[in-house]
Amino acid sequence: MTIPTSADLASDVLTHTYDDMFNPPGLTNFLGTAQVDHDVMAIRSVNFPPYSHGDTITGQLYVDGRLARSYGGTVEVVWRPDCVIRSTTVDGLDLRTTTACAPGRPAVVVELEVTGAPGRTVQLGFALESTATRSDSGWLRPEPPSEPNTLSAQGERVVGTGASGSAVSLQGLDVAATVDRSMLETTVELDESGKGQLSYVHVLSGSLEEATEHFDVCVADVPAVITVAEGVWDMALADAFDPDGDGFSGSLPVLETSNEALQKLYWWGVLGVIWFRRDNPASVLGRTYDTLMPRYWQTTTFIWDYSLSALTHALLDPEPMRKHIEHWIDLDIHKHFGTEWLTGGPVGYWYSVNDFAMTRLVRDYVRFTGDESFLDTTVGPKAVGDHVHDWATAWRGLRGEHALADYGDIDNLLECVSSYVHEVASFNAANVWCMRVAAELADRSGDSDRAAQLRKEASEQAGHVNELYVEGKGFWHARQPDGTLVPVRHCYDFNLIGTTIPDDLSESQCAEMVSFFQAELQTPTWMRALSPYDANAGFSVRPDHQWNGAYPAWPADAARALFALGRGDVALDWLPGLAKTANQGPCGQAHFVEEAQPAMAGGAQKSPPQFPYLIDWSCSSSGAWVSLVLEGIFGIEVALDGTVTANPQVAALDPNARLTGLRVGDSTYTVTATGLA
Repeated sequence: MTIPTSADLASDVLTHTYDDMFNPPGLTNFLGTAQVDHDVMAIRSVNFPPYSHGDTITGQLYVDGRLARSYGGTVEVVWRPDCVIRSTTVDGLDLRTTTACAPGRPAVVVELEVTGAPGRTVQLGFALESTATRSDSGWLRPEPPSEPNTLSAQGERVVGTGASGSAVSLQGLDVAATVDRSMLETTVELDESGKGQLSYVHVLSGSLEEATEHFDVCVADVPAVITVAEGVWDMALADAFDPDGDGFSGSLPVLETSNEALQKLYWWGVLGVIWFRRDNPASVLGRTYDTLMPRYWQTTTFIWDYSLSALTHALLDPEPMRKHIEHWIDLDIHKHFGTEWLTGGPVGYWYSVNDFAMTRLVRDYVRFTGDESFLDTTVGPKAVGDHVHDWATAWRGLRGEHALADYGDIDNLLECVSSYVHEVASFNAANVWCMRVAAELADRSGDSDRAAQLRKEASEQAGHVNELYVEGKGFWHARQPDGTLVPVRHCYDFNLIGTTIPDDLSESQCAEMVSFFQAELQTPTWMRALSPYDANAGFSVRPDHQWNGAYPAWPADAARALFALGRGDVALDWLPGLAKTANQGPCGQAHFVEEAQPAMAGGAQKSPPQFPYLIDWSCSSSGAWVSLVLEGIFGIEVALDGTVTANPQVAALDPNARLTGLRVGDSTYTVTATGLA
């Protein structure tokens, strides 16, 4: 199997009890999103921009008058791209639900199957809530907008409306029901096989008329809606690998391998980017890719996260990638961390990564599409190539009394590591890489003097970055404005220095960095972002950047750094453990290391959304795993002019592995364990 279906990407069975440290799975139909809840029936975070429902929970199940979750049993969850299947046992009844976002409609459907003693009569209740609204402005906060609603019965359905009258929710069943305030109730008699069935539909729209139209189509045949959802997702997955498919403006290479871990991690990366595709007519930017879902920052695309999947976007869907690059240039990347697609406006404050991120985005777009003319395209006051030069040299304006750039305070950097501030090694190393990219562009335009100056300055700055190294330890200092050197044992220095300036390091530095990584960051199925030996490890429990876990791109980038530092063997040995973490669905915004939480389905457990963790169920930087497979394991390097070389290290995993259909410009390549075929 080389092209996955929804069934192939299903998670393992994930078991939890009420209010465990469990992050419930999300769903999307490319218009909006929803999340299942700890309840076997309930859903939350139903949002189809511009209409929003906040994070409100609705559809909580009662069995014979008692809240189902109060029985205290376990709930088993299986996530698939097209649906989530939940099951539990309550008072002698086996309850199983299938939840899906209705294709092409602002609706969620839940099919409930009840199994028990033949002839048993069961009273089922569904506690409903609604906070439907439509914001007149962009969604500029982590949580989607909401407003208090009044619930009212419309026959056997429940309508939710707020004082603004800007949105409507419509909820109901496909069987006869009564409405008691906010409770839908019905009675099911199990047949001679001991089975009963009903379905619930939730629609979010701008008017009752529109909501009713969507509701009537869905409620008429919920099983058919679920079947169509599977077909839509299977087509999206197939299109991702089909250069002639209609789903994307590009395509990804097909990986053929007998190595299960390699296959799983590649599909994990591909899925985690497709998952964030939004084709919502309310978008002023056309097709977009969100960054988080389903609970936080809906409608927002962060430049940093998008850049971590830059290679994947350049191959899979380069047309919206180019549009986003142009849009971000127009808005001034030094004044925001991303944009919001309902208005196209900026969101948030400046992230220190932006100059590096934009340089990477432009480089990956050009080298994989072959669209060199993009560098000469005028965006704002100058050509894109000139913008790259500006980003590559922007660090000059960030210097204080020292040679390196000062990247600001905690909010501009990792947000939950208070010592990782000011002159950090990572972004100063990235400046070296960016200047060398800018030098390539200068050579292209015939400005050899500028190219030579950039390369000279890059080498000088690489020397200054090395001044931050903690001799013999494998990690780096962050220099403060007063010149104080603070040691910081963070993976971001390892990742970025390893992938941007490995040739500027000594052999001893490379060896020490790898030893530090193995001893203090690497774990069997994941990694720590910050060493537990670091003095800042007690500052925060947010696991994307602290000792208790890591952001999803960090293990992928760390493995790529291992290849660049000459220890690809360490990365290859790590892959089977990492692949176990892919058993829970798309990458979470963070996963816990094994010491922080026991493994789930054999891998590092997704971190939960509630305070103080505040971690969403999935994150679009998943494309970093595609980069690991292509650039790390298969050793593919594509120059700015489209020249392709390969130095594969995949033979240790599978000597017969190969990539077919690698698109670079107008050419297509096959890469095997021995190189370009």
